[in-house]
Amino acid sequence: MNEVMEKKQENKVRMVQPACAICEDNGQILVRVEMPGVDKDGIEVSVEKNELVIKGKPAATPVEGTYLIRERQTGEYHKRFIIDETIDREKIQAVMNDGVLQLTLSIKEAAKPRKIEIK
Repeated sequence: MNEVMEKKQENKVRMVQPACAICEDNGQILVRVEMPGVDKDGIEVSVEKNELVIKGKPAATPVEGTYLIRERQTGEYHKRFIIDETIDREKIQAVMNDGVLQLTLSIKEAAKPRKIEIK
């Protein structure tokens, strides 16, 4: 029985929630997601209904020997964010640099606050 359970564990793909930071700047929302070991070809960013979905698969890094300490989580990265109708889905931009994915989400003009002139 233990052998069967161990085999099932080996075949599972571990999903890792990457660390992220979100801030607003000049009418845009910046999302930075840490994905060490992943290059831009290993990332998929999509919009599904009201969710921004980020998936990443790190390149295989073979290890010689046995781990003595292993603090970095391994597995495929997966993160979802709820976005509302104020985000312009057609203008979402993504840039990968040094293991950090940066997404720029533009807020629609109609949703931005505006001053009303008093006459």
